[in-house]
Amino acid sequence: MMAHSHYLLHIPSLSSLSASLTSPPRSLLPVRTLQPKTLSCRVPSFPTRTPWHFKPLHFALSGALSLGLLFGGIGVAEAAKVGVNKPELLPKEFSTVIDVAGFLSDGQEKRLAEEIAALEADTGFKLRVSAQNYPVTPGLAIKDFWQVDDRTVVFVADPTFGNILNFNVGATVDLDVPRSFWNRLAGKYGNIFYWKEKGEDASIEAAVMAISSCLREPVGPNNCSEVN
Repeated sequence: MMAHSHYLLHIPSLSSLSASLTSPPRSLLPVRTLQPKTLSCRVPSFPTRTPWHFKPLHFALSGALSLGLLFGGIGVAEAAKVGVNKPELLPKEFSTVIDVAGFLSDGQEKRLAEEIAALEADTGFKLRVSAQNYPVTPGLAIKDFWQVDDRTVVFVADPTFGNILNFNVGATVDLDVPRSFWNRLAGKYGNIFYWKEKGEDASIEAAVMAISSCLREPVGPNNCSEVN
């Protein structure tokens, strides 16, 4: 089962703000009578849903977007509303890296697969990479193909929505890796300026190495504090 995150944020209500502006002072002192004047006071309005509500963290959006791009639409973006299930796009033999978009060379794909295999042997964590351009993706078929579980990180490299790095993190991984790490990783290597300048392949390779480095660190208060 994949991890889901819930966040709470306190926003002052408009009624409490209005009350603080209109309630009488606690002590009344004599004041000089002034001629009445027409005053204009504009109280800022607070939306019922703040921008935070829609995008609390890139991690939360990324995880949801990864699910939308791979495992079916969940309404994160219009293009992700239609679930995709194309097992014909899966490789004939098992592979931890599936590049239907053609971002990687054969040599790059081989190096990434070797790094992922070594990571899994050393830590037990499973990193899986899907390089794609939605809706050209195996979609739902990838879940069973990779046997996604609580120790799996599904890394979806898809430039469709701007930031190319999207992650869906298993519950066990979520316990060990600070959520801020995924946010910083996406900000560093996934932003559109980075991959437009250096290429999608550079973003993918840098992200895989950063994830591998993070998952190898001992769990503690400062693990994964740096994006290498």
